[in-house]
Amino acid sequence: MWWKKKKANSNFFELLHDQGRKTLEGLCALCEFVADSTRENAEHVKDVEMEADDLRRIIIDHLNQTFITPIDREDIFSLSRAIDDVMDYACTTVYEMQIYKVQADKHIHDMTETLKKECKELNAALKNLQHYPNVAMEHAREAKACENKMEKEYRTALGDLFEGSDPVYMLKMREIYRHLSNAADRGDEAANIISDIIVKMT
Repeated sequence: MWWKKKKANSNFFELLHDQGRKTLEGLCALCEFVADSTRENAEHVKDVEMEADDLRRIIIDHLNQTFITPIDREDIFSLSRAIDDVMDYACTTVYEMQIYKVQADKHIHDMTETLKKECKELNAALKNLQHYPNVAMEHAREAKACENKMEKEYRTALGDLFEGSDPVYMLKMREIYRHLSNAADRGDEAANIISDIIVKMT
C-alpha cells in the first residue's frame, strides 16, 4: 500500500501534506453540502472525515516508530492534530445541520467559503514547507488572514441571528456558526505551528 512505502522513508512533510490535501477535499465537500444539502453530499463529508482520521493515525504510527524526525516530533503531532480538528468541526457541522433540520443561510455559505480558502492556504503551506519555507510562510500568513475574516463573519452572523424572534432557531444556528468559527480557529493554530516550524528550520 502507498502508506507502507512512505513509512520506510518516514517523510513527515509528505504525510502532513497528504493530511492537508485530504482536509481540503473535505472542506470542498462541505461547501457542496451547504449548497445542496442532500444525503449523498452529507455522506461524502463524513467519508472524507474518516479517511482524514486514518491519515492522522498513520502519522502517529510513524512518530511512534521513528527515532529521529526532520522537525520536532511535538510540532508534527500538534500540527497534525490541529489539521484533524478542522476536518472534525466541518463534519460536526454536517451532522448538526441534519439533526437540527436547518438549511444553510447566507452566513453559513460565506463562512464555509472562507474556511475552504483557509484550507487551501494551509495545504499550499504544507506542500512547500520542506523545500520552500519562505513560500510556505506566505501561505501560512494568508491562512491567518482567513481566520480574521471568519471572526468578522461570525460576529456579523450572530448579530443578524439575534435580531430574529425564534429562540429555538437562534440556538440551533448559533451552534452551526460556532463549529465553523472553531474550525477556522484550529486552522489558525495550524498556521501558527507551521510558522514556528519555519523559524526553527531557517
